[in-house]
Amino acid sequence: MAISEEYRNKLKKLIKNPIIMLLIIAIFLLIALFIIFPLIKVLQISFTNDGKFSLDVYKEVFGNSYMRQGFFNSLLIAGLTALIGTFLGFIFAYTLNRTDIPFKKIFKTIAVIPMVFPPFIGALAIIMLFGFNGLITAKIFGVRNFPVYGLWGLMIAQIVSFFPVAFITLDGVISTISPTLEDAAFNLKANRKQVFFKIILPLSVPGIASTMLVLFIESLADFGNPLILAGSRFPVLSVQAYLQITGMFDLKSGAALAVWLLLPSLIAFIVQKYWVGKKKYITVTGKPNTSTLKSVGPVMKWVLFAVITVISLFILLIYLTIFWGAFTKVWGMNNQITFENFKYVFDVGAESIKDTLLIALTSTPISALLGMVIAFLIVRKTFPLKRTMEFTSLLNFAVPGTVIGIGYILAFNSKPLMLTGTFIILVINFVFRYVPVGIQSGVALLGQIDPAIEEAAYTLGADDKTVFSKITLPLITPAFFSALVYSFVRSMTAISAAIFLVSANWNLMTVQILSQSDSGRLSEACAFSVILIIIIFAFMGILKLFLKNKISLVNSNQR
Repeated sequence: MAISEEYRNKLKKLIKNPIIMLLIIAIFLLIALFIIFPLIKVLQISFTNDGKFSLDVYKEVFGNSYMRQGFFNSLLIAGLTALIGTFLGFIFAYTLNRTDIPFKKIFKTIAVIPMVFPPFIGALAIIMLFGFNGLITAKIFGVRNFPVYGLWGLMIAQIVSFFPVAFITLDGVISTISPTLEDAAFNLKANRKQVFFKIILPLSVPGIASTMLVLFIESLADFGNPLILAGSRFPVLSVQAYLQITGMFDLKSGAALAVWLLLPSLIAFIVQKYWVGKKKYITVTGKPNTSTLKSVGPVMKWVLFAVITVISLFILLIYLTIFWGAFTKVWGMNNQITFENFKYVFDVGAESIKDTLLIALTSTPISALLGMVIAFLIVRKTFPLKRTMEFTSLLNFAVPGTVIGIGYILAFNSKPLMLTGTFIILVINFVFRYVPVGIQSGVALLGQIDPAIEEAAYTLGADDKTVFSKITLPLITPAFFSALVYSFVRSMTAISAAIFLVSANWNLMTVQILSQSDSGRLSEACAFSVILIIIIFAFMGILKLFLKNKISLVNSNQR
């Protein structure tokens, strides 16, 4: 009775504000149509046969030992990536926060470099370095049978790709642990080992667990790296689902594999968000946090410095290889410097460059703004099914791109929503694929802003539209620009869902890069990658300049 009364009160309050009510209804409709409906279509086709409920396709898939191996391989590579990536990220973050090593800014910059590169670029570079004609294996050591295809090559590529996620998360965790706690432990005669294992590590556990789950989800959902590096002897589920549809034209089996892939991702997402995400230790005491860095001894300091130097050099090697490869005639065979690869790119891929830019520039502001609106509703408004909106709007973070791509093919390949192969479906895919980042950024920042600021505006007679546009949105500008950058970078570098949705009329640079690498044109693939990276950095530079000018204008107006 109490619950229904509370629900009734929320509904009454909502009816009094028709603009917010219409906005909430519109967002629920969009979520239902572009997030939930495609997932239902994937489930529907995999659980039916001639219109009736059936498990035949699952029996067929589970009965195939090669497919079962793909599932276990996916879990294995995701687990190893989560463990090793989190471990390396923790070492990196701990070293930068708890030692006085030199070049900290340089190390931090290197650590986030993989975020602005297409995720499968690492795989391309690993082949160029350790493959049959690899620079390191074949040219330096004369080894031509290094197992670059399969578990080891794929694991290295995924760790490099997702290492920045681990570092950024754990850097935030360790930097908020008050050094005064370590001082107190040292004053009580604790040694460095005890301080680390009794204070720093336990306080970092929620962040470590959350990071591992996020890396597990990211790795499980990855498509580009496995497509290049998994090989036929190491099947991976995301690639198998793609091959079933594009190679065997078997939508049912592809959908069943997609559901199989979806389950562990969803479980990890729910655990991360609703269990681990709630476990946090607060160490902000209001006292000064400055402290001498005593938790790491002089010998260990230089050991840690050596470790993160090796990690940084490897990251630089991976991405510098791409730039070098872009200027070679035939990588591994003829390393003579040439600009012909770029001429080839603009001859063959000019349309895909224009298409990618247009799609990214269209979807980016929509995704970022929608994220801010949903964050505003979740944090600042009370309405029925608010938690449902939060969960479903963030759901695409957990859903592998392969599943989304298959779902969009099934959902939008017939009237009245015949969108397959169009510009619109690619934009919609990117908007709802990356809106969770805007939501999370907005929620985090709104949680730090006193609601009294907005309440004062309401008291002075402002309506919801005025409050959001004139007060809330300017206050969450950093989150908005963060969402803009992330959405643009991901839209430019996306491959997993987009590869199902491209057509003869609309193609993407990432698909071109994969096509070139599959054809053995590694130098041309590198040239495409360099153009892509230049575009991303140019966008980030323009956005940064715009934001700087805007802040200067605001400051001058205030004066």
